[in-house]
Amino acid sequence: MSTKKLVIPRNIDPTLTEKIKSIIPAWEVFVGKEKEIWIDQLQDAEIIAGWTKEIEKKCMCRKPHLRWLQTWSAGVNSIPLDEFSKREITVTSANGVHSFPISETIFALMLGLTRKIHTYVRNQQTKTWENAGLKLEMHNKTIGIIGVGAIGKETAKIAKAFGMKVLGVRHSGAPEADVDQMYTQHELNTVLPQCDYVVITLPLTNETKQMFSNRQFELMKDSSFFINIGRGEIVVEADLIEALTHGQIAGAGLDVFEVEPLPEDSPLWEMENVIITPHTSGATEHYNQRLIEEIFIPNLKNYVAGTPLSINVVDYEKGY
Repeated sequence: MSTKKLVIPRNIDPTLTEKIKSIIPAWEVFVGKEKEIWIDQLQDAEIIAGWTKEIEKKCMCRKPHLRWLQTWSAGVNSIPLDEFSKREITVTSANGVHSFPISETIFALMLGLTRKIHTYVRNQQTKTWENAGLKLEMHNKTIGIIGVGAIGKETAKIAKAFGMKVLGVRHSGAPEADVDQMYTQHELNTVLPQCDYVVITLPLTNETKQMFSNRQFELMKDSSFFINIGRGEIVVEADLIEALTHGQIAGAGLDVFEVEPLPEDSPLWEMENVIITPHTSGATEHYNQRLIEEIFIPNLKNYVAGTPLSINVVDYEKGY
C-alpha cells in the first residue's frame, strides 16, 4: 500500500509542520515554497494546502489522488470549482483568518478618508500646510456592511465602538450581533441610500459579480464613502470611476480591482478622493498560524478519523 502524501507549497514555521506530522505520522509531508520540494509529488498528493495555476496544471491533468484542498485565501474564485465538484474533491477556505487585519484596514481606510489623512500625506511631500477642508467625523454615522461573514462581523463590532448604526446585507438575511438591521442581497438598493459608509466584504460569485454599477452609486449619498476589500469584479470599475469623477460619492478606499496589479493608466491612481492599497488588507504576521491551527489542523483530525470536515467547507452551489 502506497504512503499517503500531503503537500504544503508554502514556507511555514517548523513547529507548525511538526504539529501536522504528529497527526499523520505515517504520511509523507512535503513543505516549502521551492517547487523542487513538491512539484513531483502533486499527482500523488491526497491533500494539498495552497493552490496556484501551476499546481492546477500539474495536478489536474489526469485523475489525481487529491481528495481535499485547503486554500491559502478566503476567496475560491480562482479554483475550478466545477471540476472539483465533479471529482468530489473537498475544498476548505481560509475564511476567518483575515477578520482582524482586514477589519483594521477597513477602518484605516474609513478614518483616512474621513479625517483626510491621505490628503495630508500628499501635502507632506510638498511641505504644504493646509487645512484641506477637514470637517467630517465618523462617530454616530451609518455603515452598511455588504457581506456579514467573519470579516463583516468583526467590522460591525468595531463600528459599535464608534457609536455607529450598523446595517448588514447577507444572503440569508439572518440577524447578527452588533448589526442593527439585516437585509438580504435583494434588498441592497434599500440599504445604500441610508449609508454614510458602504463596505464590501463579499466573495466573488456568479451572484455578486458586478453587483455594484451605475444604479448603486446613484443611490448612495453624495457624502458617502465606498470601501471594497472583497473582490474587484464585484464592482463595475468604470462606473465607480464615473461616480467618483462626478461627485456621486465622496470617495473610495480600494484594496481590490478588476485587473490586478491596477494598470498604470487607471484614473484611480490620480484621484485625490481615493486611497489605494495593493490587495494587502489580509496580510498579517499571524496568517499561517491561524490558518493551520484554527482551520487546517481541526479539519485534518476529522479527515484521518473519517468524519466530515467541519470548518470552512466550500458549498459548490453557492461558490463559497
